[in-house]
Amino acid sequence: MKKTSISFGLVNIPVEINPVIKNNDISFNQLHKKCLTRIRYVKYCPHCKKEVKQSDIIRGYEYKNDKYVTLTDEEFNQLKSEDEKVIEIIGFVLLNEIDPIYYEKSYIIKTSTKSKAFSLFKEALFKTKRVALAKTVINTKFYYVVIRLMGDVLIMNTLYFFEEVMIPDTLTDAKFSKKELDLAVQLVNSLKTKFTPEDYVDEYQEKVSHALKQKEEGKTIEKKKTKSAKNIKDLMTALEMSLKNVS
Repeated sequence: MKKTSISFGLVNIPVEINPVIKNNDISFNQLHKKCLTRIRYVKYCPHCKKEVKQSDIIRGYEYKNDKYVTLTDEEFNQLKSEDEKVIEIIGFVLLNEIDPIYYEKSYIIKTSTKSKAFSLFKEALFKTKRVALAKTVINTKFYYVVIRLMGDVLIMNTLYFFEEVMIPDTLTDAKFSKKELDLAVQLVNSLKTKFTPEDYVDEYQEKVSHALKQKEEGKTIEKKKTKSAKNIKDLMTALEMSLKNVS
């Protein structure tokens, strides 16, 4: 949890931000194969030939081979402006103007007490059908963020910078027939569905969890048989067979 505030014109709204996403992966420890003892990671200086404490480690930027400049925490803090300690709104845009590829992490924004300004801000977003574009610092990193409504909850998404997103300038399209297109459209329509997040579970993690349970009980993990996919090289035939399988 991080306490901050939203700077909205001359209005200042105290808020808290919390990550939305939790890691669902099953974690494993690295063990010595011989004795099953956990491996310890040592911070070691090869020049001084000794283990180094965390308090003795600083950050360095290699500007030339084996040549470094360093910045202390105090120097990092001096680079921040006072405005970056808040979530400073710089404008309001339509949500569909921002391609989902730019979204990085998600946070819930909430208040610890009832706040008229907070409620008013949410209602203004709802009425205008717009999202707030803002800038802030989380930990030590500068971000542009989007603040939007998801139902009645205020969500903040950090954005990747333009130079971080690598999209090819041009893509070469292959030619296809009208009949192939008609079959492709028909296949898409036959597979139409609604997105309900709770229906989509992490199948791999479930398999790992089940395998671990089997190992705890002293059972052998059996390899499941997989169906071999048919290699159909003719596109038209592949489309027609796909339609038969879903009908």
